[in-house]
Amino acid sequence: MTVIAVFFLNGLTLSTYIVRAPSFKSAYQLTDGQVGLSGLLFALAALGCMQLVGPLMARVGTRAVLRCTLAVMPVLLAGLAVAPGAWWFTAGAAVLGAVHGTTDAAMNATAVAVEQRGGRPIMNSCHAGWSVSAVVASLATAALAHAGVALTTHLVTAGALLLVAGLALGPRLPAAPVSPAAGVTASPAAGAAARTRAPWTRPLLLLGLTATMLMICEGGALGWGGIFLHDVRHASVSLAAAAITAYTGGQAAGRLFGDRLAVRCGPRLVFRTGAAVAAAGLAAAVLAPAPAVAVAGFALTGLGASVLIPLTYSAVGRLPGADPATFVARMTTFTYTGILLGPALIGWLAEQIGLLSTMTALVPLLVLAAVVSPMDNRRPPSDTAPGVGDEVPIAGRAA
Repeated sequence: MTVIAVFFLNGLTLSTYIVRAPSFKSAYQLTDGQVGLSGLLFALAALGCMQLVGPLMARVGTRAVLRCTLAVMPVLLAGLAVAPGAWWFTAGAAVLGAVHGTTDAAMNATAVAVEQRGGRPIMNSCHAGWSVSAVVASLATAALAHAGVALTTHLVTAGALLLVAGLALGPRLPAAPVSPAAGVTASPAAGAAARTRAPWTRPLLLLGLTATMLMICEGGALGWGGIFLHDVRHASVSLAAAAITAYTGGQAAGRLFGDRLAVRCGPRLVFRTGAAVAAAGLAAAVLAPAPAVAVAGFALTGLGASVLIPLTYSAVGRLPGADPATFVARMTTFTYTGILLGPALIGWLAEQIGLLSTMTALVPLLVLAAVVSPMDNRRPPSDTAPGVGDEVPIAGRAA
């Protein structure tokens, strides 16, 4: 539960920032270009830190990294509400992106380490915590905005509560101490250096490309699903917005039982079945002429896709050849690349061939992801779980 709480707090902080975007635009009188620039700098800073945090985690462990970032992120969130001007806000958003990227890599590495230590899959449950936090942040922001609560009051209060929660959670985080990788007998410093030079192996690249394709498809569903229903199927604005709710709801529901399915059926079967369900749901969403049927299709897409990214992270954590923290940090780079490329690529293609054809093209991309991914089918035992204070080694583990 401690690791799930980290995902929840990180998601709550980031989702609060995202859903308050219109308020930031109004408060700082940002142009569309400035909004786009702040988003780009946020993402680039996150990607840059992901390249550095892997070696850092290999040296100091994930607990130390997370205790720092869980304390800094809430302060940055509150700081965005009291920035003295638009450019200060933009710079603050970039710093928040850097810390979020570090947190994202560290929390996924921690989840992988706990899975390996306890022999029980938890990655779907962790990502479910993130999904639930997005819903909570959205509902809370809507309620506070409706009640007329000012942006500064909201974010400073939220930042204070998140800071207290992060500080309370820090000492309970599972430790992930550095230990030499398999076959390494050199000093800890030499072992850490060896893990820093870990190769970009073929399985890592295939899993990374799988994650990029999956995030492009997710960007299509979340970023363009509502637009598709409104512009192509002529649905009302409220019904078009329901497509996003349906997708995220299906995704959260699927992640609640994804770990149990992985134990019972094996990761490979669950992954391929999930990809098939997601592809069928997306096909129904984009090809059904009735908007209500399309909304149901987006819900099915979210349900099938819910297990795909968590299972991919777990598979990366089982790769031999380097400390899992290093591989997980590299994996996070692929996911963020998909997040960055997805909406923009879909928008460009829609200009060339139309939004209907572009959304339809995402269906075979899901199928391709299932085919390309080198997902193994080992079923971890489910009768052992580590305590929240147990030490969790993150050194390389033979496949």
